[in-house]
Amino acid sequence: MKTLCAALLLLLTSPSFAQVVAIRAGTVVDPAHGGSAKDQVILVENGKIKAIGAGVAIPAGAEVIDLSHEWVSPGLIDAHSHMTLTEIAGGAPFESFYLNQSSTLRGLRGLHNAASVLQAGFTTLRDVGNSAEWAMSDVRRAIDSGWFDGPTIIDSGKIIAPFGGQSRDIPPRQGPFWQFEYIDADSPAEIRKAVRTNIYYGAGVIKLVADNNPYHYSIEELRAAVDEAHRAGIPVAVHVYAGDALENAIEAGVDSIEHGFDLTDAQLKRMKDKGIFLVGTDFPRAHLDIVGTSGGILPEPAVLAPKIIDRLTRAHRIGVRMAFGTDTVIDMPGRTRADLMFDYLAVWRVAGVPPIEILRAMTSNAAELLRVNKQRGSIGAGLSADLVAMPADPLNDIENLRKIDFVMKNGKIVRRPQIH
Repeated sequence: MKTLCAALLLLLTSPSFAQVVAIRAGTVVDPAHGGSAKDQVILVENGKIKAIGAGVAIPAGAEVIDLSHEWVSPGLIDAHSHMTLTEIAGGAPFESFYLNQSSTLRGLRGLHNAASVLQAGFTTLRDVGNSAEWAMSDVRRAIDSGWFDGPTIIDSGKIIAPFGGQSRDIPPRQGPFWQFEYIDADSPAEIRKAVRTNIYYGAGVIKLVADNNPYHYSIEELRAAVDEAHRAGIPVAVHVYAGDALENAIEAGVDSIEHGFDLTDAQLKRMKDKGIFLVGTDFPRAHLDIVGTSGGILPEPAVLAPKIIDRLTRAHRIGVRMAFGTDTVIDMPGRTRADLMFDYLAVWRVAGVPPIEILRAMTSNAAELLRVNKQRGSIGAGLSADLVAMPADPLNDIENLRKIDFVMKNGKIVRRPQIH
């Protein structure tokens, strides 16, 4: 018995015991370089891609996954998500979604939504706030601990904003209840402290709201956020629509403009020159009709919908680097959060963005913005094995992403094609 136990221990601790998965891929799509390769073998070991190529030998004992009739792509990334948030339709005040919900409940919703979108192929999310008392940071920790399957999550913690968060006209006697979701910061020093607070509690991106009220952040204030975050190796995302606040964000050298619905051509060109990403949150009209003005935060749907398409068309023409982000914050009967996220693809198509560039915005571009491009966002030796597959070519029709039937996250298979 001792001899048998010793043999088993040696086997289990031997490097050769590590499970190898070999994927026979019909076509591997490379969004970063705009190409594809047929009849590839992808070897996965210890959560990473060990080798890829047409002539890669499959080791004895490897688990073989037959995707020889499928298109394999890097896992998808949503760079602007709110997994813990579901707005109340029908013209309800923006604050209504969190006034009667605890951080625990919000975290459970975030975990549910994150697991759901992973099944659909989103292996990485940037969650940019409205998650109560750092609830999404705890969701991330639970997933990273292996307690639950979920995407890689980069979360912002609480949103930093001038006094009032994204609330307006609240009577003084109600008190600053918005601080459940936001950190009020109204000077460079306060912004630096807010940035440090979020980083302390685990934020991997800093999110600021620049122009929700008539007052907005100055260049000096935004530069304080950029300086503080960048010294910690963390990017800065700024919610901003138009005008001087948008000018200040560009001048301050933030990493991404979120929304930017009224960006001018001159501003888009400056973003291109400075390497600032646009995460446009390009809402479909049907979604806008449900959310309305989001309690006065958004323009009327009839105004905003065509503006989004025009801005996206111009951004693509000018060559601004873009990352796919949805800002999906609604529920629809019979549809998952991922279904709603895929609805944004139609807006990009109408704006004239080719499928390869849409897929690039959902993979390698987004990974670069999130500063995870050395770990994920592409398919290559040494990178994390975040892979999806589908039975139709996404470069022919980007809507084929809705057909994803295989998902691998960090080398773990979380969804397989059904055998008929």
